[in-house]
Amino acid sequence: MAKSIFNPRYSRTSSNKGKFFFHWGYNFSSYAKSDIHFKGKGHDFILHDVKASDRPTKLSSTYINPSTITIPQFNFHVGYFIKDNYSISIGWDHMKYVVDIPQSVKITGNIDSEISEPGIPTGAMAGQYNGEMVLLVDSVLKFEHTDGYNFASVDIERYDDIWVSENGKRYLTMETGVGVGLLVPRTDVRLFGVGDNHYWNIAGYGAAAKVGLQYHFNKWLYLQTSMKAGWTDLNNIRTTGRNNIDKASQSITFLENYWVLGFRF
Repeated sequence: MAKSIFNPRYSRTSSNKGKFFFHWGYNFSSYAKSDIHFKGKGHDFILHDVKASDRPTKLSSTYINPSTITIPQFNFHVGYFIKDNYSISIGWDHMKYVVDIPQSVKITGNIDSEISEPGIPTGAMAGQYNGEMVLLVDSVLKFEHTDGYNFASVDIERYDDIWVSENGKRYLTMETGVGVGLLVPRTDVRLFGVGDNHYWNIAGYGAAAKVGLQYHFNKWLYLQTSMKAGWTDLNNIRTTGRNNIDKASQSITFLENYWVLGFRF
């Protein structure tokens, strides 16, 4: 049976080794301030310490309707126990990242009177910048990874039993783990009014660590809540839709809390 750093009084009646699991649920996320670097014909500038938020869907039938359950911020993982207390898994964390508008930020770099090709007029934003403050409004920028800020990862997890019922069939377990993967956002951008809700593209990579609690109602059903902290580097973000001309890049640090219902078999 598994070793546990908590040394519970009772032990589980069955081993996890060789079993599969999957879980599905929903998340809330928060993001550290981030620099966003826009580059292309007629522009090369950085917006510094940009604030962004997630966009959770209001509680409604959206969460249980099979045709809409992928609209909210969701989590899906499937894995296999290589030992009683170690597993490997692959997963898809569908978070959402929305730059707060309006907000004032520092800007460095240059913006011509027209950018991209065909040309997009930039109006009063044209100029050379060296740390001045600018106000971001809808006519200047819309920037969202809302369909979404997708982290596709491979993880390894460890499990330590905290409490086990006397009959060994119900138990509380701590899960810890690390993962690495790719960022596959569908980014919705308007730069000076021009852009698109782009299709998914591999925009970068990331890594994360997590810790959580699983409560097992029986040998096959569990409820889990976890916190995940991660860092991602997105170096190929689509902007105006002229993908061979204009793009953006940024590094995002996130903290994610998710709740999932899981099955083990």
